[in-house]
Amino acid sequence: MKPNMGTLDRIIRAVIGITLIALWSLDLLQGVPAIIALVVGIVMLLTAMLRWCPPYALLGINTGARDD
Repeated sequence: MKPNMGTLDRIIRAVIGITLIALWSLDLLQGVPAIIALVVGIVMLLTAMLRWCPPYALLGINTGARDD
């Protein structure tokens, strides 16, 4: 897995992931929306930590530094 995300992309994903997990953990969302927020939040944090996004890889997108 070659990294395909830049720093700004990772920061945005981490902030969104933390926010969604916080909404779930503080019971601000309930039922199905809470479960969706938790799953999406975890995925966002994982992709930010790994610096790799599967849809980016499939589409050939790279927001990180280029290795020319």
